[in-house]
Amino acid sequence: MKLGMIFANTGRFATAAGARLIGPAAEAAGFESLWTVEHVLYPEGYESTYPYSPSGKMPGSGDSPIPDPMAWLSFVGATTSTLKLATGILILPQRQPAVLAKSVATVDALTEGRVILGIGVGWLKEEFDALDAPWPRRGARTDEYIDVLRALWSEDAVSHQGEFVNFSKVSSNPKPFNGAVPIHIGGHSRKAAERAGRIGDGFFPGTGDLPELIDIMRQTAADAGRDPASIEITAGSAKLTKDPSGSIEELTELGVDRLAVPAFLFDRASDPAEAMAEFAANLGI
Repeated sequence: MKLGMIFANTGRFATAAGARLIGPAAEAAGFESLWTVEHVLYPEGYESTYPYSPSGKMPGSGDSPIPDPMAWLSFVGATTSTLKLATGILILPQRQPAVLAKSVATVDALTEGRVILGIGVGWLKEEFDALDAPWPRRGARTDEYIDVLRALWSEDAVSHQGEFVNFSKVSSNPKPFNGAVPIHIGGHSRKAAERAGRIGDGFFPGTGDLPELIDIMRQTAADAGRDPASIEITAGSAKLTKDPSGSIEELTELGVDRLAVPAFLFDRASDPAEAMAEFAANLGI
């Protein structure tokens, strides 16, 4: 099983010194990937419910730095050579897809094919409002934006006529190093699992009933004529610190390909590099 690290661009590692530390340390310890989180804006006093905490509020506050994921990953990519550089997740319907296609492909080309684009539809309506990004039909917008990204990455002089995006005979270069960037679908809902099954290269359920969500993803993939086994699964585990071996065994039985652990397990250590190495060695993966 691969070992990744989520929330990599937060806390101590949000700074230049932290970013220079985490990449080489994670790579040396045997981590396969780093996964960033993002919010372009933090709306003070928001009322939307954060789905990944019982409090309904995301950790941190408005003055907590959350560096732009592609800029941060590019910085880390320059200090590493094999580490996968992943967004976990980037809120796709808030982004102009052609601009994003250029940014992602550039980082992927410069790092020779190490980018994974994890995307989600978003939960924070107040942020959408502040960005003047439409909240309704953001799922449909996400699906179309994925089509646009892949089209711009795959060839030149491409055209697209859709509900949300229209262009004719345009090219975007550089192209991704390997011709495409894997797109992993994040989310905890049935719709997220179905989207991963229909069009995702991977699935990253943030919470929820993991066996059920994986089953939905696989059934949807099969119904769409896709091989469910080709869709990479990333998951975390709340049980990890209490029962590492049992947690990994359980995730393996579910067909999970990558275990992602939070960066805050290491950012308060006196020596984060040593803590990462010890953690990975104890897991034995």
